[in-house]
This record gives sequence, structure tokens and C-alpha cells, in this order.
Amino acid sequence: MAVNNNPMNKTDVRKLRKKRQRLKKKLKCRFAPDGVIPRPVYVDYKDVRLLKGLVDREGRIQPRRRSGTSAIFQRAVREAVMRARFIGLLPYVADE
Repeated sequence: MAVNNNPMNKTDVRKLRKKRQRLKKKLKCRFAPDGVIPRPVYVDYKDVRLLKGLVDREGRIQPRRRSGTSAIFQRAVREAVMRARFIGLLPYVADE
């Protein structure tokens, strides 16, 4: 006979999730912190330190919901990462 050791029921779990969701920090785009998107939209592919911050350990580009980047700049980040990889500034995959 299995005994449930978890004292929380479904409503308590929902309340806890909502609370955590409210406490989560709102991410802002690092390229347009004031919300105004400058034209032309460009991310420098030679800025390897910035691009390494937008790529995880496995070498995948971080999604918008993790990095907080706006959609228009996420496309520019993808293009910059691809260019940096092609030139050889960034690796395609992680070193093992």
C-alpha cells in the first residue's frame, strides 16, 4: 500500500507555481534596454565575448525566453553566431 508523503494538494502546488512565476525577474533585451529598437538592427559577429554569453555550453544558441532578447535582435544574434562560426571565431560544438 503506497502512502503519499507529500502534504501539499493540487491547489497548494498551483499557488506555489503562481508565486514563483510572479517572483521571476522580467528579462529585458540587452540590445535595446529602453525598448526602442535602433535601425539598422545589427549584432557584431566579431564580439566573441558577447556571443559566448548567448550560446550555452553545448554550443546551441539560447532561446529568447532564456536570454530575454527581443525577436528582431534574436534573428540578428543567430546571424552573427553563424558568421562567427563560419569564420572560426566560435566553435560549432562544445569541446569534450
